[in-house]
Amino acid sequence: MRLLESKKSTKKGRSAAGTFLSVILHSLIIFLAVFATARAGTRKAERRDTKVNFVAMKKEPPPPPKKEVPKPEPPKPKKAPTPPKVVNVPQAPKLVAPAPPQGFKVVAPPVSVPTNLPAIDLSKAITNENDFSGKGVAGGSANGVKGGTGKEGDTGKEAGAVKEHEGPYMEFQVEKVVVKIGGEAPEYPSSLRESGVEGKVLAQFVVGENGRYEGGSLKILESSNPAFTAAVKDALPRMRFSAAQIGGKKVAQLVQMPFQFHLNK
Repeated sequence: MRLLESKKSTKKGRSAAGTFLSVILHSLIIFLAVFATARAGTRKAERRDTKVNFVAMKKEPPPPPKKEVPKPEPPKPKKAPTPPKVVNVPQAPKLVAPAPPQGFKVVAPPVSVPTNLPAIDLSKAITNENDFSGKGVAGGSANGVKGGTGKEGDTGKEAGAVKEHEGPYMEFQVEKVVVKIGGEAPEYPSSLRESGVEGKVLAQFVVGENGRYEGGSLKILESSNPAFTAAVKDALPRMRFSAAQIGGKKVAQLVQMPFQFHLNK
């Protein structure tokens, strides 16, 4: 290719116009070359940028759920302990005042003689004529109970009956306690005597109104050796006691008696 400027013109007018046209032509060529170069670079850059590889990242497992810690419950107020129920407790017998005996009254002289006459209600009977019939027990009344031992004015339901005590009395209930008055002491077991063994037995039994041990009432509360226990059981029926008394009357009493087994050294 040969540039236009390389041609030599003989005319001066064409030389100026040709120069201007040559400049425009060269500018256009340069512009097209630059544009084509930039476009080619852009395409290559776009091709390089479009090649992208995506890598799937491994997701981490979610953290385990937190366990809810139960809140401690406030302590419940303690209930007051209920008292134990008492079932089938025998009650002490109620003593009923005995009724007055059936009989008649005896007019007693006054202890103190009044100085003034008391007011008398004539409309009210002072005495009951039936009380002075002379029949029955002296000191009683016509409305009394046959066999009664109470005083006038008593309202007992039974004729002087007082409920008797059931079972033997305890030591603190009697006026005169049981006392041993005779009989052989328990025999020292020969096997324990030879071995030099000493001991004691605490026995509980009933002494009846006749001053003798009541069979079947023996209870061993304490014993250091079964041989000593056997000796006490064997000797009890032969022992003699003075019976307990209440108001001069002999009664049965529950007795606790210790028996000592000692060797003479």
